Amino acid sequence: MIEVNDIHKSFGEAEILKGVTTQFEKGKTNLVIGQSGSGKTVFLKCLLGLFEPEEGSICYDGRTYSSLSGDEKRDLRQEMGMVFQGSALFDSMTVEGNVTFPLEMFTKQSKSEMQDRVNAVLKRVNLIDAHHKYPSEISGGMQKRVAIARAIVMNPKYLFCDEPNSGLDPKTAILIDNLIQEITEEYDITTVINTHDMNSVMEIGQKILFLKNGLKEWEGTNKEIFKTDNAAVTDFVYSSELFKKVRQMYIEERN
Repeated sequence: MIEVNDIHKSFGEAEILKGVTTQFEKGKTNLVIGQSGSGKTVFLKCLLGLFEPEEGSICYDGRTYSSLSGDEKRDLRQEMGMVFQGSALFDSMTVEGNVTFPLEMFTKQSKSEMQDRVNAVLKRVNLIDAHHKYPSEISGGMQKRVAIARAIVMNPKYLFCDEPNSGLDPKTAILIDNLIQEITEEYDITTVINTHDMNSVMEIGQKILFLKNGLKEWEGTNKEIFKTDNAAVTDFVYSSELFKKVRQMYIEERN
């Protein structure tokens, strides 16, 4: 579990986060949504330990980040997996090389142990025959699966995803959503996903945090988001005609 307690983050005179309090449970897909400029990226970087808030605290299973020593912070970061928006694979490395990289950097495992672990995670993301291919030789959806494999190869307690469906067609995006949710539940990981994709919200939003202007405007589940009367949330969620129709159908069913 990650507990966020009244965090504030500023850059110069610009206050980006203005006192956000929430918690993310393990074994669930926790989504962070909001318009551009709402503070989502800064919030995620605070969770990753890349930014440290001026006020408030972030606790990881009872460990308050600001109270940890340098070595303890380093150890905590090794418990984190990250899926970047553009996958961020090394073009000069094969799929196998990309996934092996964290093990080589941060563990003392033998080559056979690393190979076994890489084989296991590539199998889990359905990339059994892609070991020796380069990123340029595989599709965008396959690149995302490689990024997920790399993120979980260290068996993290916390998984962070920044727009994991960016650039994917709708069908592939759903497959990636389902994969992330399955892995979250199987490994009992605390997963936090920054997204603009409302399909993701509706499909896997077991917990949704909506930020607006650096504040927590609303939080709840993908079922509860249909029921809210919060104007900022409804304006964001139902900005497309499709979701306006979905909401109208929900209201009519209730009546």
